[in-house]
Amino acid sequence: MTSGSGPGADKAAAAVERFLQALQARGSSVHTLRSYRTGLEGYMAWLSANGHDWRSPSRTALRAFLASLSEGRGRRTVAQRLAALRSFYRYATREELVAGNPLAALPTPRQPRRLPAVLSVAETERLIEAAQEEGDVAAPEGTARAATEHALALRDVAIVETAYAAGLRIGELAALTIGSVDLRRGEVRVTGKGRKERISLLGRPARAALQTYIDEGRPVLARLAATDPGVLLLNHRGAALGARGIRWRLDRLRVAAGLPEGVSPHTLRHSFATHLLDGGADLRVVQELLGHESLATTQIYTHVSPARLRAAYTASHPRARMESASAAADAGTSSDSPTEEPRG
Repeated sequence: MTSGSGPGADKAAAAVERFLQALQARGSSVHTLRSYRTGLEGYMAWLSANGHDWRSPSRTALRAFLASLSEGRGRRTVAQRLAALRSFYRYATREELVAGNPLAALPTPRQPRRLPAVLSVAETERLIEAAQEEGDVAAPEGTARAATEHALALRDVAIVETAYAAGLRIGELAALTIGSVDLRRGEVRVTGKGRKERISLLGRPARAALQTYIDEGRPVLARLAATDPGVLLLNHRGAALGARGIRWRLDRLRVAAGLPEGVSPHTLRHSFATHLLDGGADLRVVQELLGHESLATTQIYTHVSPARLRAAYTASHPRARMESASAAADAGTSSDSPTEEPRG
């Protein structure tokens, strides 16, 4: 880490490294560690360049840093950087590296509430069909290359079905092992954020897709590598398929399905949660399946579907029920009324 030669620069670098190591030990993702490192190194470099001590920056200095941070960056990025700094100073306070958290009284920019992008059930089916059609096109024709392409197609069907059936994060999907999947019980054991384990469920189509891939596709891919990496999803060389590879394959299927840009593995997770709630699932059940620590995180999905809100309103509000009953009565009267035969 390069933080210049300002007050306490060496100790700042050491404190940041200790903090990041603590985060890693708690199971923070590579993405989180990279983001926090970028934010903290930028902060320390700014303090050093402006002659401020990181252990006791003044409110004026912090406001000046926040102003510089906001230049050319969105509010979401600014909030993420501030979250990294707050977490760092909480750690530094606990470790007695600083006397107190100088950011405690600094307000966080209000974030616009964004609803997650969600596929309709029909769009999800189109994505699955695109993966299945790719498998039909790549049917084995007796060559090693054709067999590999067919195995990859079977894997892609398993990826889409599993991501949608279990609502997995992309990192969770990439980290699955064969042993973490119990097809007989329709369960998958997931290691989520903070290395917390949970059980998610698999429907019949996902179980069938995984069984076919494990029986017919994965052995073909595993033979392409010197050693089996042990993970469930393998790439065209027989090595572990990472998050980047999953994104690339899903984007290819998105194009084949005629879906708009922006559809990602996380879109399938959002769709999983929304479709469950639309189907009447309890919010706390969805929270458990998603692995959310706070129910507030799951509650965003209750704002996604106007159809679900309308159905709940119609079923619960007394005036809405009266209106519905009246409409049904009118319809019944109209259909039951005898029609008069024409004379003549």
